[in-house]
Amino acid sequence: MNWDTVNRDFKRYLLLERGLAENSIVAYQNDVNKLQNYAELHELAIPQITTKELQNFLVWVNEFSISTYSQARLLSGIKTFFKFLQIEYDVEHNPAELLESPRITRKMPAVLSIEEIDQLIAAIDLSTPEGMRNKAILEVLYGCGLRVSELCNLKRSNLYLDVEFIKVEGKGNKERLIPIGQQAIQYLRIYMDEVRVHIPVKPDSEDFVFLNRRGSPLSRVMIFLIIKDLSAKIGLQKEISPHTFRHSFASHLVEGGADLRAVQDMLGHESITTTEIYTHIDKDYLQSVITQFHPRS
Repeated sequence: MNWDTVNRDFKRYLLLERGLAENSIVAYQNDVNKLQNYAELHELAIPQITTKELQNFLVWVNEFSISTYSQARLLSGIKTFFKFLQIEYDVEHNPAELLESPRITRKMPAVLSIEEIDQLIAAIDLSTPEGMRNKAILEVLYGCGLRVSELCNLKRSNLYLDVEFIKVEGKGNKERLIPIGQQAIQYLRIYMDEVRVHIPVKPDSEDFVFLNRRGSPLSRVMIFLIIKDLSAKIGLQKEISPHTFRHSFASHLVEGGADLRAVQDMLGHESITTTEIYTHIDKDYLQSVITQFHPRS
């Protein structure tokens, strides 16, 4: 049982048996690579890795000052790996079975106010083709609550603007339909009709909505830089990312009285508990209103 063979089989298992997306597979492989580095450093073969060795491994990893969330994610990957060994290699004992994940305190996501979103979008220079594209990007990002990967992979063939819907491919290659508002539709059409038609599109990129000036799909990093530049332009003090627009989309819907199940469907959350965090944001908002305006506060 050598690492190269096991790693290859593990990747195949994640792809075919678990049906995971490429990003998730890479994350699991990175977890196992860390374990492999530790095992080779201590001259341990895979069958020699015990629960005690895994505990020592987690202590070793913690020396690199990784966050509690990263530790929990790493442990999840390691548990999946040993579960795979039980299934595919008939390994009797699972040394990861009794390991407990570190307790994670749920951190409230950063949320922009409607005024801050308006300021960011208003700061875009619409005199350039890139500015018209960026306007459409932010309108779609906030108007549909997309993950940045979903935005980068958005296809023209999945735009149903006449009926005000788009189809996106989320985590685990799961597709979902999301309503798209008139403002996002307006600027998306302007971009498609007046900017994108003049871009020399690279082969295999014809169906992607958002392209760079060379005709390739935009990367996640590029979206982040667009938002970072706009944030600096208006002097915004909050640390924001593309995901902040997704959080703001959900928070503003919940504040407005939207049904939590509907928000869950639009965000593509598997569990309603993930969506419920936005009810806590709403409670914080209500508390601040009481503190600010109630005469007995």
